[in-house]
Amino acid sequence: MLQLFGYWRSSASFRVRIVLQLKGLDYEQHPVDLRQGEQREKAYRRINPQGLVPFLIDGDVHIGQSVAIMEYLDETYPAYSLMPSAPEGRAQVRQIVNMIGCDTHPLNNLRVLHYLEEHFRASHDQQVSWYRHWIDETFTALEQLLMTTAGVYCVGNEVTLADCMLVPQVYNARRYEMSLEDYPTINRIVANCEQLQAFISAAPALQPGAA
Repeated sequence: MLQLFGYWRSSASFRVRIVLQLKGLDYEQHPVDLRQGEQREKAYRRINPQGLVPFLIDGDVHIGQSVAIMEYLDETYPAYSLMPSAPEGRAQVRQIVNMIGCDTHPLNNLRVLHYLEEHFRASHDQQVSWYRHWIDETFTALEQLLMTTAGVYCVGNEVTLADCMLVPQVYNARRYEMSLEDYPTINRIVANCEQLQAFISAAPALQPGAA
């Protein structure tokens, strides 16, 4: 059985859970409590030397980094493909994936927020301002892009990896009590996704260790 090491509130883990649910794959979850620092302990570092979540084990295959895991699952378990067949659509999906996975998420990662606090004495309010700023930076551009690519979902009328990235990022924005009223297309797409059982089942509040 597939094994997923993750944290219930990690948006990167959330992405992978959505893919697993969409593909109907059975998997065993191994919670790694980021707040307690379990990702830095030797036991977990032996599994994933980078000390991040998520991490997937599929037999002899061991993979870190959420986007790599998502692409591996889509290519290895082709039922319910999460990439369009046309090159243009595939490029659009990758663009959205990278906007969130490369331009937004790394700047708002828990270890970055801790670094801001420990080394620059950033207050809680300053960390929140930082967090919201980088989401707004991406969402402002993404809203415009989606107006040209979206149907029911981010790219056309089928769920893709772009939707699997977007919903967890909106979850993060809501956690930080951001106003999303300037992003009607993003809100519409997320509302459509949140009606699907795969997205419901993958939601953070339903995972092991959720508080």
